[in-house]
Formats: sequence, C-alpha cells, structure tokens
Amino acid sequence: MSAGNATARETLARARDFGVPALDLGAFDLAASATGVVDEALGGKHGVLPLVRRGRRLHVAVTDPADTRALDEIKFRTGLDVAPVLVAADALAAAVGRRRDREPADLLDDVGLDDDVPVLESESVEAEREVGEPPLAGADEAPVVRFVHGLLLEAVRAGASDVHLEPYERSCRVRFRTDGILREVRRPPRNLAARLAARLKVMAGLDIAERRVPQDGRIRLRLGESRAADFRVNTLPTLFGEKVVLRILDASSGRIGIDELGFEPEQEARYRAALRRPQGMVLVTGPTGSGKTVTLYAGLHLLNEPGRNIATVEDPVEMHLEGVNQVHVNHRVGLDFAVAMRAFLRQDPDVLMVGEVRDLETAEVAVKAAQTGHLVLSTLHTNSAAETLTRLRNMGVAAFNVATSVSLVIAQRLARRLCPRCRRPVAVPGETLAREGFSRGDVDGGLRLFEADPTGCEECRGGYRGRIGIYEVMELTPELARVVMDEGDSLHLAAEARRQGFLDLRRSGLRKVATGVTSLAEINRVTG
Repeated sequence: MSAGNATARETLARARDFGVPALDLGAFDLAASATGVVDEALGGKHGVLPLVRRGRRLHVAVTDPADTRALDEIKFRTGLDVAPVLVAADALAAAVGRRRDREPADLLDDVGLDDDVPVLESESVEAEREVGEPPLAGADEAPVVRFVHGLLLEAVRAGASDVHLEPYERSCRVRFRTDGILREVRRPPRNLAARLAARLKVMAGLDIAERRVPQDGRIRLRLGESRAADFRVNTLPTLFGEKVVLRILDASSGRIGIDELGFEPEQEARYRAALRRPQGMVLVTGPTGSGKTVTLYAGLHLLNEPGRNIATVEDPVEMHLEGVNQVHVNHRVGLDFAVAMRAFLRQDPDVLMVGEVRDLETAEVAVKAAQTGHLVLSTLHTNSAAETLTRLRNMGVAAFNVATSVSLVIAQRLARRLCPRCRRPVAVPGETLAREGFSRGDVDGGLRLFEADPTGCEECRGGYRGRIGIYEVMELTPELARVVMDEGDSLHLAAEARRQGFLDLRRSGLRKVATGVTSLAEINRVTG
C-alpha cells in the first residue's frame, strides 16, 4: 500500500469518527476556493483553509475537527455558519503554500451583517460612578462594532425579547429569548467577550472602566427610515467577566390593539367596559415577560384622545406614546412611583398609569386616585387575579379600600402559537382530555387537537411561531367585593369567580388549544 493511499484511508477513518466529510485537496481547484472570505493571517494562525461558500455556510478545510476554537473564531469574524472538512495535514500545508502569494481580503469584508445600523442616541440611567480599572481597549475596533450592531439587528428581526451575552471560563455565548424560550445563536471567541461587553456599554452610555458593579443604560438603533428599536441594557459582574442582558423594547408593541391580544370575547368586553369608566383601578398581573406592559398600553392607546389628560410613571419608560405624559422613575433624585403619582394628582389628570404597585405608599396613592374620579392602570407580580386582591390587603391596604377602588383584575401569560404551516394533528384519549380540564361537550364532540412538529419548517422555530396571551379577567362584582370585605383568602375569591362564570387561566388556555392556536403541552408549560 502506498503512503498516499494509507494517508487517504487514515483521513477517511478520522472523518467517519468525527462525523464530518473528507476531501482530497490535491484534486480541489484552489482558484475557485472562498479565499476572500477568511484572510490569510487568520487561516495561517489556525492552520485552516476556506474552501467553498454556499449561502450562509462556509466549508473550511481543517486537520483537527476537534479544535473548535478555530471554527468559533472564523464564525465570529465572518458571520457565517462554518462547516469543517477534514483533509490530510501535508496536503493542507501544500495548499496553503500554493496560495501564499495571493492578496489577503480585508477583515470581515463578508461578515453578512448590515453595516449601516447607526446608533441614533444613547441614554444612561446611571450616573456618578466611582472610576475603577482603566478603560478596556478594543471596544471601538471595527470587527467588534460590526458584530455587535449586526447582532442587535438580528435579534430584532428574529423577534427576540432579550439578548444575553455570557462569559464563561473557557467560552462565551450569545443567546436570544424568542417566544419566551432562550436559544443559543452565537459562540464568539472567549478572548473577545470583554470587548463585546465594553462595546455595548459604550453604546448604552455606561462607564466602561467600572466593571465591579451592575449598571443600567439604554440604546436606540435605527431599523429603517420610520422605525427604531430601544434596548434596555443591564450589566452584571460575574466570575469570568461582565454578563450583559438587553431587553428589546420595540415601540410598535405600543400600537397593538386590544382585539389583537388574544382575549376571549367576553374578556375583551370586560376590559373595554372597565376602560370606559371614569374612575376605578385596573390591575394587570403576571410574571416578568408575560406581556403586562403591552396589555396596559393597548388600553392607553384606546383611551388616548384629545379630551383626556393621561400621565404615566414607569421604571423605565418602555414605549413612547404620543399624547401621553410619560415620566421615568429616578430614584437617585427621589422621584419614585408615589412621588410622581402625587404630582400627577395636581396636574388635572383623567387617566393615570403607574408601572408597578411595589409598596404600601404607592398602593395607597393609587387607591386614593381611583376613589376620587380618576382611572388608574397598574401592574402587580402575582400568579392569579384572586391573589392580586389579597396581595393588596397584605401590603396594608384596608379591605374596604380594595373593594371600592379595584374595578378589574387581569392575570395573564404568554403561550407560543403553533406554526399553522407545520402543526400536526394528535389523537388524545377522551379520559385524558377530561383529566386535563376540557368540558364534557368537548370530549364527547370529538375534539381535534394539534401539536408542534419539533423539526419545524422554514417559517418557524421547532413548530411554534409567535405568541398569544391567555387571560383571567375578573370583574369586581358586588359578590366578589363582599368576599374581599369579609377578608376572604385567594381560594375563596377564586371559587366565587368560578361560580360567576369567569374563565381562569387554565380554561382560557384550553380554549386556545381547542381552536388549534396552541398545543396542550404549551398550556401545561405556562400554567403549571
């Protein structure tokens, strides 16, 4: 057996072990290779050779597929998906020698991310920090700038709600939260993690020299001539560097109508009726990221008319709404929710929105406003509508004031929508449907359910695309007000609400399952 044949057999065997394709470089036309995508210095540093680019995928000749550092850096520098192709070491060395005299391409010329994504403005929430270590070099390097700007644009296009940049001991990763689920999208080289964090801090107007304490800021990016996206930025010192999380605040969310939120018809009617009242308090409750702010802004959008004076106090202001007086909380100067609310009451208001009722002082001011001819909208972090009423009592608000000020409570979650293109029917036994909470009519009527195809299609991510709200809308009827006055607990309140026919979160979700909007597995996930 010749040495060449032995080398070829060995290369093929290693390729099978690693699960990657193999290539005889001697038979490959280097003139047609993708040499302009990766510059010679980068290829020489890692001992790799770019071969072919097909769309967003770059095939790269390597001698060690286990060396993921090389592939990660090339992926970062090019913005492409990198696929290793195993070649013999001597063949690679010869091929590199044959192209040594070729002209190298500029770094990141083919990054695949838009260059014209300018920062319009940066707004820092923090101020007057103690200066720590010297500023980090490299935050303004062109590859870092282009990567970060392109990443933010990619996140908006993907419909992500959050972006996570996370440094670890030997790696760095970027994750997007899309439709409520975190997924990894990039693995930048570990040695660039600090520079990426520094770049985001520069854009957010933060102190890049201070890496010992958390900081908060804001970034605005232009997405076209008529659209921009805001990013709320938070940094956190971790064991291996600063983790940066960006919350995407898409202003278009503030223009969603109530009829687009996913309410059942009777629930939407109750919300609209509460908004038509001249006074009272509407509370929206749910965990972080459940869409509470969007629900409130849909209500504000409906109320926003020239004949009304509307004011909001938020921490922070997430969506700008023309015609509404919006105030940003500033704890450093003593401007908190309660202080702003008291000032609002001296400004001839009709409608007040407070971002969150966090303490007794804010709750008492909100209750007073709701009892004196003002419509008040706010949020609480509770799990159900009934628990919201008991939470106010536990804060110290008198039961009488809760019963006479609160007019409506909305508890909500966000469930992923099934992709209408690739969803598939699933057979569920009748006893299982009954156990899950479906009505006897649904069970006897041959209810047809759908599930997600985990492989997904070109229009979705694993069988789901987008989200829809599921709601519990509890109107404070005289009977429920009586339970509150008698200081009944959340179980008694929930039982009375069911007796009056109000849908709870579970039953609201099952209606979405019955109509094929989402899956039973998804409702089980979000309602526990």
